[in-house]
Amino acid sequence: MEGEGKVKQVRDNYDQIISFKVGEEEYGLEILKVKEVIRVTEITRLPKVREFVKGVINLRGDVIPIIDLKERFGLARQEYTDASRVIVVEIGGKSVGMVVDSVSKVIRLESSQIEPPPELAGGMSSRYLRGVGKLEDRLVILIEIADLLTDDEQEELERIKSERMNVEEKAAV
Repeated sequence: MEGEGKVKQVRDNYDQIISFKVGEEEYGLEILKVKEVIRVTEITRLPKVREFVKGVINLRGDVIPIIDLKERFGLARQEYTDASRVIVVEIGGKSVGMVVDSVSKVIRLESSQIEPPPELAGGMSSRYLRGVGKLEDRLVILIEIADLLTDDEQEELERIKSERMNVEEKAAV
């Protein structure tokens, strides 16, 4: 069956997952896709960008676009707290920071604990989902990071990064 191949791929690729909260739900991301987790720092806002793009940060000399997963998933916007974190990942060969409400821990999921994604989960498009991890007392929604942004959105983030780097270079002269 068509879904079985996807489940097998999910099961083969997932074992160590970084879990985090976005709203009331717990999500997970393959730990190998995570470059680092940092506190939310000052985000330089940019004009004329999609609502879920919060701006850019300077991370050790690298300009990183920041997206808010809560807004990306169509959830209500909230202020960041001391628990809010930025998970830096690589999407399409480029570093992107994702703001989440909190980061929990690294969990281990076995093949038998992962189910294919439902058609709709929490109103979120299933294209973002890799599967659902079943733990004893909770479910963890596994994100497919490669599909989180469309090609157009990835190009827009690259343009934003380039424009911001040009502004910083001119300011340094």
